[in-house]
Amino acid sequence: MDAAQKRAAKIDRLDHAHFDLVVVGGGITGAGVALDAASRGLNVALIERSDFASGTSSKSTKLIHGGLRYLKNLEIGLVREVGQERAVVHKLAPHLVRPEKMLLPLVEGGSLGKLSTSMALWVYDFLADVEGDDKRVMLTKEETLETEPLLRADILKGGGFYAEYRTDDARLTIENVKTAEANGALAINYVEATGFVYDEGHHIRAVRCHDRHADRAFEVSCEHVISSAGPWVDDLRKIDKSMNNKRLFLSKGVHIVVARERLPLQHACYFDVADGRMLFAIPRLRCTYIGTTDTPYKGDPNAVPVYREDVQYLLDATNAMFPTVNLVVEDVESSWAGVRPLIFEEGKSAGEMSRKDEIFESESGLLSIAGGKLTGYRKMAERVVDRLGNQLHEDGESLSKTTTRQIMLSGGPFADFDEVLVYEREIAEQLRAASLAPERAGYLVANYGKQSPTVIAMARERKEGSDVSRLACAEAAWCIDNELALYPLDWVERRSGRLYFDMPSIAPVLDEVLDAFAEAYGYSEAERERERKRVEDAITWVSTFAPQPAEATTAA
Repeated sequence: MDAAQKRAAKIDRLDHAHFDLVVVGGGITGAGVALDAASRGLNVALIERSDFASGTSSKSTKLIHGGLRYLKNLEIGLVREVGQERAVVHKLAPHLVRPEKMLLPLVEGGSLGKLSTSMALWVYDFLADVEGDDKRVMLTKEETLETEPLLRADILKGGGFYAEYRTDDARLTIENVKTAEANGALAINYVEATGFVYDEGHHIRAVRCHDRHADRAFEVSCEHVISSAGPWVDDLRKIDKSMNNKRLFLSKGVHIVVARERLPLQHACYFDVADGRMLFAIPRLRCTYIGTTDTPYKGDPNAVPVYREDVQYLLDATNAMFPTVNLVVEDVESSWAGVRPLIFEEGKSAGEMSRKDEIFESESGLLSIAGGKLTGYRKMAERVVDRLGNQLHEDGESLSKTTTRQIMLSGGPFADFDEVLVYEREIAEQLRAASLAPERAGYLVANYGKQSPTVIAMARERKEGSDVSRLACAEAAWCIDNELALYPLDWVERRSGRLYFDMPSIAPVLDEVLDAFAEAYGYSEAERERERKRVEDAITWVSTFAPQPAEATTAA
């Protein structure tokens, strides 16, 4: 069965089967909910109006971290939970959630002094149960400069060195989706929830859907619905007529990407900005990315713009901390902007609002979960499925406890990160033997883990094209077959991450990638060119920065 037939079969099953649970929203939370519920034995359908992770879940800072700054707001419970979750999620996918030492430079006039930083990092380690070499280390000024020579020496007082984890948020979402399917869930992208069907008691008994790919409407019969629609949670609550005094507040976060040689950091840094905020600068493969802003947003969550002023704010802050690099707007290769769906708190700024998650339950039975952090997705899923268990209990049914702490994500298993590094060397040898690009080994393993040899085998079978294009085409074909990639942009942006972290690699392989999708889905020449334009428009969107309109909120 080819990719188009597999999709048609899924839509047919959605149209005719009855599900215990429909999960609306295929970001990291929805993917986690689908996995949690399916692994407890429920018959689960997961629907996403666009591509998986196309909203907030591909627009984060891409860290699995404890939220050091939330200690300043005394959110002890949040820091403890997500701090401990770092290690859990790392064990579930060590190839995808990678250890990242973070340097916290202490500067004159900064938000933290040496004693307060030492205490904060000690509390951070204590709450997160950090052990061994990962415990925080305080550095002198000289040690800090040795660790990161690009730092501004005249205001530097010292530094803190502590452990976090770096990930690819979109890949983490997709691997959760695939693992949910391996546990019996049905997951589909480009299917939008447009409404609900109710019984005589006004309980939801079906979800009205629109297949945006085939342009057809149908209904999914179900017992329960969980909405994990991120910035669109309130839209579904309005459709359900269950809005109350609790509502979402959308906060915009912007990141920019420069070539590694323009900001050649030795370590990820978390540093002060003159206005009191703190920013990350994080090396990743051939790039370094910088972020993030935190400002109110009232525009369209489907298309969050990066303005020239947003970019300049991040560049100015970076140049102030690393004065010899002299970054300019022309250095910015790519960017992304997303919105955080926070729970509104009267009288607080975007940066002051809690990152805690919250569950809303309506009289119709609709459960909505919003807020939270990328790091806490598994616990958020556990909580909302436990809440669903209360509804099942009222119906005389029971639900087992979650087991997701032990369910390794697809792409593994790996015993630890050391095993990942050994595996990368094995993949480099496989690439070399196949006359492909051995320097892509780290990228392949970070993206696909132990699924990489299948991609290499597919590339080996291709006789035409360069080594780079054969590998890219094999990747795209594999993602079509195994990761529900429906359009070329799904692969360019979310399956491969090239739109953000390897922009120069897109043009040389685009024709071959378009060919892979055209072959899988039977594109006409006009459709093939339409998809080319979508990719080219996306490249323009992330690399071109218009001035901010007068009515828009400023970046700082």
